[in-house]
Amino acid sequence: MKFIFLLYVPQKIRDDPNARASLETWMAYGAALRHEGIDLGNNALEGLDMATTVRVRDGETLVTDGPFAETKEMLGGYYLIDVPDREAALAWAAKVPSAPYGSIEVRPLMEYDGP
Repeated sequence: MKFIFLLYVPQKIRDDPNARASLETWMAYGAALRHEGIDLGNNALEGLDMATTVRVRDGETLVTDGPFAETKEMLGGYYLIDVPDREAALAWAAKVPSAPYGSIEVRPLMEYDGP
């Protein structure tokens, strides 16, 4: 099964390099996913000041600087993994370096039959 981990972290921690997990910790986590053959991709995201939200209402495109909603936590990145089941996904999510100070939303990817 394929899952996405959406990594949410408090903005204040994202901006404080002393409060967040070290680069070495993140690199080790990525290496572990690759070693197990379950890594399908991952990326960190720029901060909220780089976000733009696009909405189309009644045929009109509305572009707004910033995220969709005011929040204390920001989406900081994601991992895509392929594991046997939900339990395996949850076990890997608990190992994400930001889990001790953020939250990891674990969602299965929808699978479609057909073209």
